[in-house]
Amino acid sequence: MSKQLAVLQPEACCAPLAVATVPAEAAADLAAAFKALGDPVRLQLMSMIASADGGEICVCDLTPAFDLTGPTISHHLKVLREAGLVESDRRGTWVWYRADRPKLAMLSAVLRVG
Repeated sequence: MSKQLAVLQPEACCAPLAVATVPAEAAADLAAAFKALGDPVRLQLMSMIASADGGEICVCDLTPAFDLTGPTISHHLKVLREAGLVESDRRGTWVWYRADRPKLAMLSAVLRVG
């Protein structure tokens, strides 16, 4: 059973850390997302997905960029999905990934200085 995190809207989440205290519930969701990004491979995957032309990328284009097995890449993508950072669609044989822009905006908003 996978645990799905609630996607909070940036403006509904919390003020930047430099301005106000993060509420406990929001902190738990934020921490899970930041933890998912704390791995170098997942951070690179997230960067590739978020910067993909057309806003999405096929797993077939992600896997060759790493010296890792397909199952290992799938595991990292699963962690990003469970953290609410990416969404995916299966199209035939392949899975396509796109960044969850509101979730990324929320992470960015909380880190904004002043």
